[in-house]
Amino acid sequence: MKINLVMIVRNEERSLRKCLQAAAPLVDGIFITDTGSTDRTAEIAREMGAAVSTFTWVNDFSAARNFALEQSDGDWNLVLDADEYVRSADRRELERVLASRPGLWFGGIIRYDSYPEEGKVSISTSILPRLLPGSVRYAGRIHEQPEGDYPCYRIPLEADHDGYLYTDKGERNLSYLEKAVQECPKDAYYQFQLASTLRNLKRLEESLPYFRNFYRCAGRTESYRAGGVVLYLYTLLDLGTPAHLDEAAQIVEAEEPVLGGWSDYCFVCGLFYMKRVLSDVGRYMSLLPNIERCYLRCLQIGEHPEAGGVVGTGSFKAAYNLGTWYEVSGQTALAVKYYEMAAQEGYEPAAERLKRI
Repeated sequence: MKINLVMIVRNEERSLRKCLQAAAPLVDGIFITDTGSTDRTAEIAREMGAAVSTFTWVNDFSAARNFALEQSDGDWNLVLDADEYVRSADRRELERVLASRPGLWFGGIIRYDSYPEEGKVSISTSILPRLLPGSVRYAGRIHEQPEGDYPCYRIPLEADHDGYLYTDKGERNLSYLEKAVQECPKDAYYQFQLASTLRNLKRLEESLPYFRNFYRCAGRTESYRAGGVVLYLYTLLDLGTPAHLDEAAQIVEAEEPVLGGWSDYCFVCGLFYMKRVLSDVGRYMSLLPNIERCYLRCLQIGEHPEAGGVVGTGSFKAAYNLGTWYEVSGQTALAVKYYEMAAQEGYEPAAERLKRI
C-alpha cells in the first residue's frame, strides 16, 4: 500500500518544514505543487525530499489540487495545507484501517484549529476528509471538496492547524466566494462559507441573508450544517436586537430535537437565554432556569473532539459560565464549585474569578 502526501503551496516558508517533518514518517512520497511562491517555499520542499511541480494560478483551488494529485502515484493521498501538522501516528495501524474497508471512501482526520479570541487562543475541532483514494479529485472554486458521494470514516489521524493565528484570508476568499455563490446560487455550502467569511470580517448584517439561504437550503445530513446553525445563532446574538433575538428563538426551538445532544449548540443556547432574559426581564423571567439547564447539559455531554466544535463547551467554558451564573444569582458555593472545575482545567478566567470571590 502506497500513501503519498500531496499539497499545494504558496509562500509557506514559515510552516512548511514543520508540516513535512511531521507527516514524513507516515508517507512514502511527498508531492508539492507550488502556485507562485516568491519566498523559500520550493527550496524548503526540495530539501525535505519532495517532488516539486509548478502550477500557474487560475483562481480555482480545485484546479490546483487536481494538478497536484495527478503527480502522485499513491493508492491513497494524504492532502494537507502547509500550516497543518500531523500528530504522531502509527503507520501500521493506519494501513490496517485502510485495508479493513472495501470500496471507495474518504478517511476523516480530526483537525485542531487554534484561533485568536479576546486576546487569547481558543481551539476548535472538525472532521475533514483528507486521506483520499488515489482516483479521487476535487470540485469547487474555493473551499474545495473531494468529488464523489462516498462515505467519510474517521481514521486514527489528527492534525494541529495554526494558520488562523498568523493570517486572515477572509478578504482574499471573499471575492472567490461571491463568484461561487453567483455561479451556484442554490449551493448551501457556498452560502454558508460566504456567510461565515462575512461574519469573520465583522460584517454581520451583510452575512445574515447568506446564513438564511444556507439554513433554508442545507440538508440535515450535511456535515457542515450543525456548525453553520451555531454560527448563525452567534451572529444573531451579536446583533442582539429584539428582531434578531426573535429569529434566534425560532431556530433554537426548531433545532433542539436535532442538535440538543451537541455541546456547542447547548452552549450557544445558554447565551441565547441569557440575552433573551436581559432584553426584557419582566417578559422573559420564566426562561431563567434554561440558562442553568443548558450549561449543565453541556457538562453532561462532555468533550467529544470527533463531533467537532469549540474545545471547552463540554467542559471548562461551560463550567465557567455556570460559575458566573451562580455568582450573579447569589449562589456563591455553587459558583466556587464550577469556577474551581474550570480552573483545574487551566482556564485562567476562572482562576481570576476565584480570587475575587
